[in-house]
Amino acid sequence: MTTAAEFARAPGGSFIREWIFTTDHKRVGILYLVGAMAAFAVAGIMALGIRIEQMQPGESGLINYFVGDFARQMTTGTAYNVALYFHGAAMILAFLIPALTGFAANYLVPIMIGAPDVAFPRINALSLWLFWAGIVLALLTFLIPDKPDIMWTGYPPYSVTTSANTAFYVFTVHLIGFSSILGAVNFLVTIIYMRAPGMGWNQMNIFVWTTFAAFMIQIVFVPVLAAAVTLLLLDKYVGTGFFDPSRGGDVLLYQNLFWFYSHPAVYVIFLPAVGLLFDIIATQAKNYVFNYKAAVYGGIVGILVITGEVWIHHLYIAGMPDWLRIGMMVSTLLISVPVGLLLISLWGTMYKGAISYNVSMWYAVVCLFLILVGGMTGIPLAVTSLTVHLSETSFVHAHFHFIMGLMATFAVFAAVYHWFPKITGRSADSKVAKVAFWLKVVGTQVTFWPLFIIGVRGMPRRYWDYQMFPEFEPYHMVATFGAAMIGVGVLLMLYGWVYSALRGPVVGTNPWGSKSLEWTHTESPPGPGNFPRPVHLDANWTPYNYN
Repeated sequence: MTTAAEFARAPGGSFIREWIFTTDHKRVGILYLVGAMAAFAVAGIMALGIRIEQMQPGESGLINYFVGDFARQMTTGTAYNVALYFHGAAMILAFLIPALTGFAANYLVPIMIGAPDVAFPRINALSLWLFWAGIVLALLTFLIPDKPDIMWTGYPPYSVTTSANTAFYVFTVHLIGFSSILGAVNFLVTIIYMRAPGMGWNQMNIFVWTTFAAFMIQIVFVPVLAAAVTLLLLDKYVGTGFFDPSRGGDVLLYQNLFWFYSHPAVYVIFLPAVGLLFDIIATQAKNYVFNYKAAVYGGIVGILVITGEVWIHHLYIAGMPDWLRIGMMVSTLLISVPVGLLLISLWGTMYKGAISYNVSMWYAVVCLFLILVGGMTGIPLAVTSLTVHLSETSFVHAHFHFIMGLMATFAVFAAVYHWFPKITGRSADSKVAKVAFWLKVVGTQVTFWPLFIIGVRGMPRRYWDYQMFPEFEPYHMVATFGAAMIGVGVLLMLYGWVYSALRGPVVGTNPWGSKSLEWTHTESPPGPGNFPRPVHLDANWTPYNYN
């Protein structure tokens, strides 16, 4: 069996040089994971600072230590806004999307379809290093004097009139967005043209389907975000008036352009995360995917068709005609139909399965609960009459984390544990992994359920001080305690990954007994070219043939 060390030190150069200049999709995927986890760690520190600042009403000033204001020139409110900016932008643009469409797609899709690599390996490497450049630029936020404090949305007119470095935000979005577009072109071509002989569209892994749909969304909608933030840049530094009301602009134009991308981006995250869950659950339950074609053509394709018609529900309280609100309410509720088809298929895949409850399956099962809570709490936010009362409260904050932040993050963790033997040849299932799992699961519930409660009662989101609502202090204290539990769990998990990669128990090529190509036709970890011999499949082959 090829070991991780042998793979890392393939002939032809030094260890560091090979990884920096690599075009191997597997190494590119691992480097995406490293960058995404670096962003996750710093964004998590920002989240912990936010929670500590909100633990009690009034100004504590502790948030300054998290943001890095060594000169102590920032007010607590500005430092809080900087932390919110970095936490939101990094978690979505630098962690979730790159972890799912960078790490998971790069490492798994070519092997799942029987390809030796992606269609354009050098473009793939360029995409990776553009992402890393965006990560480095984002981290410089804590070193520059005029830190951006414009949230991850960059809403004008504040982002135009403030002295903060709006250009920093724009260039970070440009780098990561261009990386996403290159990745989208690469993987769409790879999936369409590089499947193994004999592999039809109905024989692909669900994760390959969801990746295909996510990249279709990226290639259509990312240019809209790029255009919006570019116009923002021109307003701030050139003096144009696209969004600045004092120059005849319209702030709602920016909000529409921003959410025209950013709501489909929810499905860029949701779809690959659910795809990972499908492959994990089918493998660990030793079961065929329940109602495969309904999940693909009703669920995945249905979301792909409707996703561009639901962005207005982010703007229900903004100025617009009532007929537009009602129409978008209908389309927002309508998209729950394909999502429901996916979830019915996901739950059905476990029915009568011979389930192995290892750590990856634990995470997958918790994801089902998170989707359920996130989906149910999303229904009132889709209804115009209710959103008027809930839109700017912590209820949205908690809902958003359940349906996307927590669910997709746990799906990434599940994927790492599930495919850890494929990446390293070793298992990461350990006592440390189980302790970390329970700390995070309990911590997330302790953190966000209090926010649902005070959100319904009127707690505004994005407020660093809430002296007008002193009755909410106990809830914030409980939420902060939960955030600390999550932090300890993440540290234990990262320690477990590093220890397991170096000293974890060596396992076989296919420890889960999977029927998918990445387990049945390759070594663990796979060598250059992935497969010892070209893959040819017959008409009856499926990655879920456990019967």
